[in-house]
Amino acid sequence: MKIPRIEQLIFLPGASGRIEFWQPLADALEYSGEEIFFGYPGFGGVPDAPGIKGLSDVVERVVSLIDKPTALIAQSMGGVVAVQAANARPDLVSHLVLAVTSGGLDMSAFSARDWRADFAGQYYSPDWFTRFSSDLSEEISRLRARTLLLWGDQDPYSPVAVGRKLASLIPVSELHILPGGDHDLGCCKADEISALVDLHLMS
Repeated sequence: MKIPRIEQLIFLPGASGRIEFWQPLADALEYSGEEIFFGYPGFGGVPDAPGIKGLSDVVERVVSLIDKPTALIAQSMGGVVAVQAANARPDLVSHLVLAVTSGGLDMSAFSARDWRADFAGQYYSPDWFTRFSSDLSEEISRLRARTLLLWGDQDPYSPVAVGRKLASLIPVSELHILPGGDHDLGCCKADEISALVDLHLMS
């Protein structure tokens, strides 16, 4: 089956909500398509939205943007949103790029540092990211999108073991580990990962 050309790229930040996080990668990509930098209500200067009561409402808002062949490119907790949105529209989401995310796994099994304590002192946000505690392992294993997993070997919040577990669960996936990569590799190593992302989007 021929996969339609991806027409739009939706970039999802992590729990910091920094819309500009993915801009260096977008600038470095050769692949062209409509770019949407999604902002979470109440984060990073984005106004609150009274209708957003939890993470499921955020997922619905992302799904509403998926009206053409789409790739979702997600950082950290944005990957939890991306997994659910991709499963909601498997007919249109053909590719995922997940960077240093839990994806919805139970992180207690991976000796990961709890990001919530560090996050609380740095950023303002609603608490629906910090309240998330579901295990999406079953949903992850149902993904139909081709998935590129990007990990760093110096990330305390999402260790390489998390990437390996996701690679074992996602039917069509490829894991790349960047030496020296930390939790911000999607932004700070944009030049290094852009070729990987380009190749993935064209596959």
